[in-house]
Amino acid sequence: MKISSAALSHPSGRLAQVMSRLHDACARAGRDPGTVELIAVSKTHPASAVADLVGCGQFLFGESRVQEARAKIPLCPGRARWHFIGHLQSNKLRQALPCFECFHGIDSLDLAVQADRVAQELGLHPRVLLQVNVAGESSKFGFRPEALERDLETLLGLRRLQIEGLMTLPPAAPDPERSRPFFRQLRTLRDELAARSGAGLPQLSMGMSGDFQIAVEEGATLVRVGTALFGPRPAKGRGMEISDP
Repeated sequence: MKISSAALSHPSGRLAQVMSRLHDACARAGRDPGTVELIAVSKTHPASAVADLVGCGQFLFGESRVQEARAKIPLCPGRARWHFIGHLQSNKLRQALPCFECFHGIDSLDLAVQADRVAQELGLHPRVLLQVNVAGESSKFGFRPEALERDLETLLGLRRLQIEGLMTLPPAAPDPERSRPFFRQLRTLRDELAARSGAGLPQLSMGMSGDFQIAVEEGATLVRVGTALFGPRPAKGRGMEISDP
């Protein structure tokens, strides 16, 4: 579906374009579009921008800064749902766990154990995804695949965390096709871990504005799209930009 340039200046037009691209990727992969959920990445964007997208039928949003999210979420429509998609610091667990239905960045056994303990104290059963550093980049957080294989039994034994799948961030690249091997590697790892452990691990969170179609073709069930939906992030000091210390 071709969207006019005028339509792309409005949230409804941008959402329609993203959904059209998502459906096209599903068609190429022979997948049901209902198996992929779009996360609108609203970090640095104001509550009014979230409300605009909710009015267009988009209800799932992603934030990556606890302090910003805690200030923004109460200002947003109640129909909005929230995932935490950033690096989760252990000292923010108590603040973050009550705010989000799912956490995409459980990146170490130590963090998982701490999150499980805090969740028990708060009476919560958070849904989580395990972040995997499939490319082995020193600049990124996440389990190395071999460490996840070693720690998975312990992780699955935690009583409060509901481990639903894996997440990854591939190396930045101008060509989306360069992300494909890393998405494929995550899917293969998930399949192997699920078969070995008997755990379902149905969710694969991978793909952003520049490469989400490739991610869908490789099995993503959650894609994180910000710029293509909201446009460029507001300049620092404008809109809702509250950074964690």
